[in-house]
Amino acid sequence: MLDYDKEADAYDATRGGEPRAAAAADAVLGLIPSDTRRHLDVACGTGIVTRRLAAARPATRVTGADLTYGMARMAAVRLPGAIVLADSRALPFPDAVFDAVTSVWLLHLLDGPEDVRAVVAECARVLRPGGVYVTTVDKAAAHDVGSDIDAVLAPRPRRPAPDTAPLVQSYAAAHLLHPAGQARFPGLGQGRSPRRTAADLRRGWFTRLPPGDPLTERFAAGLEALPDQELPRPDPVFSLRAFRKAG
Repeated sequence: MLDYDKEADAYDATRGGEPRAAAAADAVLGLIPSDTRRHLDVACGTGIVTRRLAAARPATRVTGADLTYGMARMAAVRLPGAIVLADSRALPFPDAVFDAVTSVWLLHLLDGPEDVRAVVAECARVLRPGGVYVTTVDKAAAHDVGSDIDAVLAPRPRRPAPDTAPLVQSYAAAHLLHPAGQARFPGLGQGRSPRRTAADLRRGWFTRLPPGDPLTERFAAGLEALPDQELPRPDPVFSLRAFRKAG
């Protein structure tokens, strides 16, 4: 996994910036009831989406939580007094205190099923009965857009995705979270170019392809042989799932 303390300063610029954040926030807000009063954004990162969630609903008290100091520091500038350092597997909040909980671009980063289960369990725990949990699913698959870059990378070793929709739904059901909607939104500005993807490979962005490994270099060379090295291919399209807590 990347060191998100080190990534924090450049994170927004390399992940689509404000256009992507706006698309994400709009999609999330479409799944959260308008009368929400307390909203927890888990793994809020730099707060670029969290700030938009708060601005769109002035009557909602939005709290952001992130594990890494670098990310939380940037989020705190955007939302002073509303950001806490916290592990999403052990949230520092009482039971049933939030009307909505979100985790955008989190579950795919976790090491495996046990961590995903723990995060979903914690999000369910702090959610009041009748409240809504919204999360992204199938993050890695969203980047496979049928491009020539995808064709080069297709044979690469991959770890099993920990955030597939069926898995997340099963973990949610174990904590009385039942399907309540879904949405999709574009990862604006995140279309991959061959040159950028080769650089990302060499930085260690792809799991199971460590920097300097001969296999990593072989895939990087394949990317560097593609035409239109600077031309971004289509943007990914991300998927959200909403769950309502029984009670």
